[in-house]
Amino acid sequence: MYKSLPYFILAFHGCDESIKQKVLISQERLKISKNDYDWLGHGIYFWESDPIRALEYAQLLKKYPERSSGKIAYPAVIGAVIDLGRCLNLVESYSLRIVREAYNNLEDEMKKYNKEMPKNHPIETEGDLLIRRLDCLVFEYLHKNKSENEPFDSVRGVFWEGNELYPNAGFKEKNHIQICVRNPNCIKGYFDPLEPLIEYPIP
Repeated sequence: MYKSLPYFILAFHGCDESIKQKVLISQERLKISKNDYDWLGHGIYFWESDPIRALEYAQLLKKYPERSSGKIAYPAVIGAVIDLGRCLNLVESYSLRIVREAYNNLEDEMKKYNKEMPKNHPIETEGDLLIRRLDCLVFEYLHKNKSENEPFDSVRGVFWEGNELYPNAGFKEKNHIQICVRNPNCIKGYFDPLEPLIEYPIP
């Protein structure tokens, strides 16, 4: 009853400047990511309300090109207006429950065929689970086995990532909300983010 979120969000995608120009000028669309380690399953990924993190991520991909299928020479950010539609929202109990059920059903199926469950793991010395093959498989299994009449248009996840902001903090320096758009029609438009005018307050 409450799966459709009744508002638009502003979200940001980090990419190469050439991709940004193709989207904004030539009206091409961002492509769906289908890596087996995507955090929330397959889709088009955005940082909710955070262009700075989107740019930092594009800069990271330039530094570590093996983490991306597309090379980044000039890090850039695209803004998007998104209607999340029917959203698998991982900050409410219903969504969390069906994700857990999907994991349990997937685990039973894998055992039935004597297959090992994949694992999430960090990259090199980083502590965060950046390669999420288990999560990706769970979400794809959930979507595949969901009723065709009730597909999810998007997935919204909250992640606690990075070092603590201060000793014994409940917050981390890279906390963020990630959006995975599965239905491209949720994206109502793209825009080039503006720098604020310092002589005016930001409402």
